[in-house]
Amino acid sequence: MAGVEVGQRVLATGNGVEGLRVAREERPDLILMDISVPGIDGIRATEQLKQDAGTKAIPVVIVSALPYGSVGRRVLDAGCDGWISKPCDPRRLLEEVQRRVGEPGALRH
Repeated sequence: MAGVEVGQRVLATGNGVEGLRVAREERPDLILMDISVPGIDGIRATEQLKQDAGTKAIPVVIVSALPYGSVGRRVLDAGCDGWISKPCDPRRLLEEVQRRVGEPGALRH
């Protein structure tokens, strides 16, 4: 899918602390979160987002190479809304984004 335009605006950060800041400032429609990120891991970052009134409604989907069985309970307890295993098919990732936020340009209420 390299070079394919899908109509979504993507924000990326290099660590969990920055991800929290950007999520609070930008209020994205969806967060794709890795577990193994520097600063604060993705599960703890998700817990903080779900405890914050301004960000708790944002769906968080974990995208991780870790086996679900090893962290699944922690992911659910943190409030994550979904899971995608890496390596993932780009089409599968796009389908999950579209399922969560709709097609680009679609009206959302």
